[in-house]
Amino acid sequence: MSEPSKIALVTGASRGLGFATAAELGARGYHVIALARTVGGLEDLADKIEAAGGTCTLVPLDITDEGGLQRMAMSIFERWGKLDLVVHCAAHGVPLSPVHHIAEKDFDKAMAVNARATQRLIAMVDPLLRPVNGTAIFMDDRREGQKFFGTYAAVKAAARAIVDSWRAENENLGLDIRWFTPNPMPTGLRARFFPGEDRDALTPTEVEAQRLLDSL
Repeated sequence: MSEPSKIALVTGASRGLGFATAAELGARGYHVIALARTVGGLEDLADKIEAAGGTCTLVPLDITDEGGLQRMAMSIFERWGKLDLVVHCAAHGVPLSPVHHIAEKDFDKAMAVNARATQRLIAMVDPLLRPVNGTAIFMDDRREGQKFFGTYAAVKAAARAIVDSWRAENENLGLDIRWFTPNPMPTGLRARFFPGEDRDALTPTEVEAQRLLDSL
C-alpha cells in the first residue's frame, strides 16, 4: 500500500466530534492519527475508518502527558516528516458549580486539559505543520458570563488566548490557524452541562464534522 499524501492528527478522537471528524477524514483519503484516552473508542474508530477503505494510527494517550506527546511528535516526524492538518477536539467537562464552591482539583484539571495541554500540543505540532504550511483547527465554546460556568469559561478563555497569540505570531507566515464553533451536538460533554436536554433536537456530530472539513 502506498503512503498517504495527507496526514491528519485528531485529538479527542474516541467519541463525539473528534470521532466523527476522524472518521470523515479517513473517508476523504487522509491517514488519521487518532489520539484519545479511551482504547475501546479508538478501536471502534479504526474499524469504521478501515471499513471505508481508509487508514489510521491509534495513539491511546492522555492529552496532558507531555512525554507521550513528545514521543508521538517524534514518531510522526520520523515516519512522515509533516502534518497537513491538526483538529484539536479533546476537552474536559468540569462539573458546573457556583464560583464560590469551585473545587481546586476541578479547576486544576480543567486548566491542565483545556488550556495547558493546548499549549503543549501547539509546541509539538508547530514544526510538523511548517514544512507544508498546514492547518490547525481548534474548537471554540464561549461561556463567559453564564452562571455555573466559571471554571469552564475561564479555562476555555485561557486556551483561546494561547491559540490567538499563536495565530497572530504566524500572520503571513504560512500556517493556517482557525477556530471552529460547532452547533450544539448530542455529545457526552454537552450532556454533563445540560442533562435532560432533548438530544434529538441537536445537530449530529457527523453533520458538524462534514461542515468543519468542507471549510478547508
